[in-house]
Amino acid sequence: MLASAAGLPIGVLAAGFAVLVLAGMVKGLIGMGLPTVGIGLLSLFLTPAEAAAVLILPATVTNLWQYFTGPNVAGTARRFGAMMVTVVLGTLAGGLLLGGLASPAAVPALGATLLLYGALGLSAIPLRLPARLEPWLSPLMGLLTGLVTGTTGVSVMPSAPYLQALGLNRDDLVQALGLTFTVSTFALAAVLASPGEGGAVLTDPKVALASVAALAPAFLGMELGRRIRLAVSPLVFRRVFFAGLALLGAYMLARGFR
Repeated sequence: MLASAAGLPIGVLAAGFAVLVLAGMVKGLIGMGLPTVGIGLLSLFLTPAEAAAVLILPATVTNLWQYFTGPNVAGTARRFGAMMVTVVLGTLAGGLLLGGLASPAAVPALGATLLLYGALGLSAIPLRLPARLEPWLSPLMGLLTGLVTGTTGVSVMPSAPYLQALGLNRDDLVQALGLTFTVSTFALAAVLASPGEGGAVLTDPKVALASVAALAPAFLGMELGRRIRLAVSPLVFRRVFFAGLALLGAYMLARGFR
């Protein structure tokens, strides 16, 4: 019934279900990665704009939960408020002024983002920034994150490495990431709903149905990820995860330049 309503072959829906479970599992394991994995893999058989639109609802719900269950909701918002403003501005600029996910550069840009993020994750280079740089560096990192989000649908770069480099404790880091991903997802939703972005892909009833349906496999994956986290070494998983992202990014980068 879902296949008929969405106008997609059963095989594509089955592959999409598997991708969403995997993306949710990554989110449950390390607190991020749902759009990164989801858009990266869904873009193998959907356009980047369609892939991002399908993930809007599960990404929004999971990111809101991640932010509001943290230890310092108001304090995190105050500390990174300027960064969130520039995340929105950058996302709107990337999506509405630079061609966004509907441009021919979307696939190679997404591939380059995944490749860089995977390589950084695999490196043993410690990232540390002095606190005195945060007042001016946070807005800059927010703007760059927004530009990447608006053109690829993925908001982990450079926000995740930057927030990690600030030396936040684990709970504060997860909450700050949740806030960043929530704001960037809302801004991306505005881009995807605009007439110029792939024909307002987010307002397509089929895509909206797919986004609602994506909630179930995403949350199933998150629960699986939570259980796996209790049994598997986080270090081993992170290595496999980042190596997979780097390989996927290299493939998409090569595919984008064919």
